[in-house]
Amino acid sequence: MESDRLHAVTRSLFQYVKSPSLRHIRDPESIYTLAKDILLEVDRASSIWSKWEAGREDLLKAAAASWIPVEDLAEFLNSLPGPALTLTDVKQRLRAFWEEMWVPYPREEFKAGCVAIYEAEKAAGTGMTAIIWALNEHLEAEEQRLRHENEVAHRQRVQEERIRLQERFLAGVDCGWAQFDDPQTFFCRRNGRAFRVKKGKDKRWTLCRVKGLDDVGDQLGIYLGRGDANKIIAKIAYEPEPRW
Repeated sequence: MESDRLHAVTRSLFQYVKSPSLRHIRDPESIYTLAKDILLEVDRASSIWSKWEAGREDLLKAAAASWIPVEDLAEFLNSLPGPALTLTDVKQRLRAFWEEMWVPYPREEFKAGCVAIYEAEKAAGTGMTAIIWALNEHLEAEEQRLRHENEVAHRQRVQEERIRLQERFLAGVDCGWAQFDDPQTFFCRRNGRAFRVKKGKDKRWTLCRVKGLDDVGDQLGIYLGRGDANKIIAKIAYEPEPRW
């Protein structure tokens, strides 16, 4: 094993110094890339997974989330250079990828689409490597679609909550901070009493006791954050107050 690791490092170094450019050899980014390559080579040379050549590992890792049948993966990988692989070899290497290397698990919501693409491409005679990369493109598109849908749903929930708070405030019902037209101004009700906080140019929050949206109100204090104003409201909302 030590000899394999030494050969792996030596091979990378010889390949690197073949460059005719001293500037390239001394370039920090190039040195960093070389260091990463050496680490990869050493890891592969000292791997306990002795049947797995670099090409096999890379392809299996790329296919790990794609719902390709393990039997088909094993047949394909056995067509590549290296010792014969059993189904157990492939299954356990996949398991190691998922549990040890942060490779994504197959997601159930993507299964139907992946299986349909795989079966169609296989029937058309597409090579396994091309199918793997096609499925990766499909998965990337699906993840992007889900992210977009989640963002839209989140914005919808935020808007619905904003409208709910506005309606509660206008109805005279206790509520958390409701925002109307001014993005720097918020209103709330506590114990039936209305309060307003407004963020000034100095980024401090001015708290006022008000009767409604259009009331100038009476200033109660200026605070560093809205959370500080919350603490004051929690106290004074239940204390006797003058008849303003």
